[in-house]
Amino acid sequence: MKVLFIGGTGLISEGVSRLAVEQGLELYLFNRGKRTEFIPEKANLIEGDIRKADETARVLQDYKFDVVVNWIAYTPEHVKRDIRLFSGKTGQYIFISSASAYQKPPVDYLISESTPLVNPYWQYSRDKIACEEFLIKEYRNNSFPLTIVRPSHTYGPTGIPAGINSAEHPWSLVDRMRREKEIIVHGDGSSLWTMTYNTDFAKGFLGLLGNSRAIGQAFHITSDEVLNWNQIYRAIGRAAGVEPDLVHIPSEFIAAFEPEYRGSLIGDKAVSSVFDNSKIKRFVPDFKAIIPFERGIEKAINWFEAHSEKCTTDREWNQLVDSIIAAYKKALP
Repeated sequence: MKVLFIGGTGLISEGVSRLAVEQGLELYLFNRGKRTEFIPEKANLIEGDIRKADETARVLQDYKFDVVVNWIAYTPEHVKRDIRLFSGKTGQYIFISSASAYQKPPVDYLISESTPLVNPYWQYSRDKIACEEFLIKEYRNNSFPLTIVRPSHTYGPTGIPAGINSAEHPWSLVDRMRREKEIIVHGDGSSLWTMTYNTDFAKGFLGLLGNSRAIGQAFHITSDEVLNWNQIYRAIGRAAGVEPDLVHIPSEFIAAFEPEYRGSLIGDKAVSSVFDNSKIKRFVPDFKAIIPFERGIEKAINWFEAHSEKCTTDREWNQLVDSIIAAYKKALP
């Protein structure tokens, strides 16, 4: 099977790329070639920038693929471009959406693919919903071979997943724990959350490639392990060899202090997210997530410690965390 990944070297997709070549897929990665260390040896790199539509059309004009997956489409303009590029040139187009698009606030704790898509708190999620709506119309009206996948909080060895951490310097959270600095946990830490290791996600995802039954369908692919945020932060601490000093702060307070957190907290991590994975298991019977968070976070910390150049910290993020904690304590009676 000849497969094109647009992107393919990100936190989620690098695990899928590795498993794809291990399973014998003829994999092509179209990206700017900035993260070559995450390109599998047997994958074919096509260097280019998908945001430059004319250049992309010229580079890919002689290619046809059984499957095209865009890991980095975020707005309707991005998927409109993909329709122009790949209509008639692929048997399946997979759009990577987001589980954050599901209804917020939820009316049911258990999320299935039929849960409504509505998120008034996060523009990122609303853009993903708009992409889905446009693509579904194209599927219905013009038979564009669409499959939608909505990852939840998926991580791999190159990330430290948490409710509040530096996106650019994820080691910052572990460093802060080891320096015995206070760690913010949003809310009281009791809301439920689902973490999925990228190689587990990859097993379910690859089962959809070239799967004709998946055309016109939407899926999420997650672990069945459910933890609360207190458990998650303490597991990170154990993997780091420390007992973290947790400070519980209401999500609304955090978002009021730093509006950037409104979407990712109020519109996502502040509410419980438990997923019904029965649909992906029907379509991919062999799919089963096997890596618990305790093991996955150990893999991540071990990876960072083996790549000391990646153990960078974010000074501005640390200052922000200190400021939020100080402001909250000042506000207490």
